[in-house]
Amino acid sequence: MAPALPQAADRPGRLCGACRLQPPAFAYARAGARYGEVVREALHAFKFGGRRALAAPLGDLLAEAVQGRLPRGLPDLLVPVPLHPRRERERGFNQSSLLARRLGRAWGRPVRDDILGRVVATPSQTALDAAARRANVRGAFRLRRPELITGRHVVVVDDVLTTGATLSECARTLLEVGAATVGALTVARVV
Repeated sequence: MAPALPQAADRPGRLCGACRLQPPAFAYARAGARYGEVVREALHAFKFGGRRALAAPLGDLLAEAVQGRLPRGLPDLLVPVPLHPRRERERGFNQSSLLARRLGRAWGRPVRDDILGRVVATPSQTALDAAARRANVRGAFRLRRPELITGRHVVVVDDVLTTGATLSECARTLLEVGAATVGALTVARVV
């Protein structure tokens, strides 16, 4: 299992310098693997090549890698990072939702796609640095069903953790309305 945040990769459970200066809103992050060549190719085929069937092995990889290694045990519910409706229509699916459903099935936990919505169609973050990524996603998410998360341990699911900006903004949105704790899970993390 890959530890939490990218720059703290060699120090599991500890924050890197960047995260100490600007702590993420999530309580913990875990990834199933490092973002190496094989995982990168599989995620690209899944996300951009429309290979939905890859949700099963990628989701299973994540479930097996992090099971028993979550600091607060299994979550009450899983929430996928939402895509903007236009991007989801273009792609035909939300990769994070498919991954979350696989985790939910493996762990017997509910998955709720209706809790968070993406209200800003943000540009791709691939060429942005950490500060620009944080600015890009600030205010991009809205809570749709606050009654479902109040007092609960929620885990946000995404495909890749690079700087943590998207996951942190999702966590901030959930915490503002009463989630007890928010964790983050991804298939891979960038080293």
